[in-house]
Formats: sequence, C-alpha cells, structure tokens
Amino acid sequence: MKILLVDGTIIGTKTGAILEQVNEHIQALNTDYSLEIISLANYDHQFVDGRPFDQYNDDMKMLVGKFEQADGYIIATPIFQGSIPGVLKNMFDFLHPKAMRYKPVSIVANGGTYQHHLAIENQLKPILDYFRCLVTPNYVYTHTDHFDESNRIVEDDVHNRLRELARVFVQYAEMSKTLSKETIDTHS
Repeated sequence: MKILLVDGTIIGTKTGAILEQVNEHIQALNTDYSLEIISLANYDHQFVDGRPFDQYNDDMKMLVGKFEQADGYIIATPIFQGSIPGVLKNMFDFLHPKAMRYKPVSIVANGGTYQHHLAIENQLKPILDYFRCLVTPNYVYTHTDHFDESNRIVEDDVHNRLRELARVFVQYAEMSKTLSKETIDTHS
C-alpha cells in the first residue's frame, strides 16, 4: 500500500515533525507499506482557476498524481487564524471527487491555541467526508507547548496519541483493501 503523509503548509516545521513521528509508528506496525512524506512547501503551487488540467504546471500535476495513486493518507496541517492553510485547501480543490474515495485518512494538526482543534471538526473533516474518505475517529491536535525550541515533540501524551493514531490508521488501511474502488478518469 502507498501511504502519503502530507505536510499541508508552506511554512513552519511542526507539522513535519509530527509526520516524522507518525511515519515511525506506522513503520513499527507494518513495514509492508510504502510511506512517502511530501511537504507542500517543496512545490510550485498554482491556484485552481477552472482552466483545463493539462494547463497547470508540472508540480501541480505531480501532486495530483501522488494523491490519486496513494492508497491512504496522513494529513498534517497547522491551524492559522482558526482555519486550515489555503495551500492545503487549494490542493484538495485540484482533486477529482472520487480520487480519495474509500481510502483511509488520519489527521494531525497543530496550533497556537487549544480551541483551534475545532478547525479539524468544522473544516477538514467535512472536506474529507465530501471525498468519502475513511476518516479515522482519532485525530491528534498539538499545541505549541508540546514542542521544544527545536520543534521536537516533548509531551509523552502526544507520543502516545500519535502511536494510537498510527495503530488505528493501519487497521483502517487493512479494512480498505477489501472495499471496491472505482477506476476514474480524473483528467477528462
């Protein structure tokens, strides 16, 4: 199975640090998965503006291809101003509505206030529900206080929750293998 771990921002390093931990936990549970961490910061982004797909740059085409070919996702996002970053939402806007259908997704996020976890419930989960993803019930939200000055996670409870998230994600990934996935032509 191809699992895409998506760092859904173009600034900061906390979401990447969280993804590294999740990556380690998934590998400890199942080394048969092909895990790839991608950072949206490493791509030249264009806004979705209605032009034909073949008119977008190679980076956007590559990102869409990675999403379409993946069998599951860990989505990591900071919460800025009570919302997910525009670059992450723009990435979702590129995808065909069936591109992520019946594929497992876990969510990790971080923010500067404890209330910002609500952006996961009110924004990110509805987007993933629209795609009909198999969203695991246990997302992990971290706060700035959970990191040291080098952006390493220092809170034991966070490590435990990330380990549990990985365990549940692997179970969802195994379950998804038996679900029929439609073959779609997403670029016509």
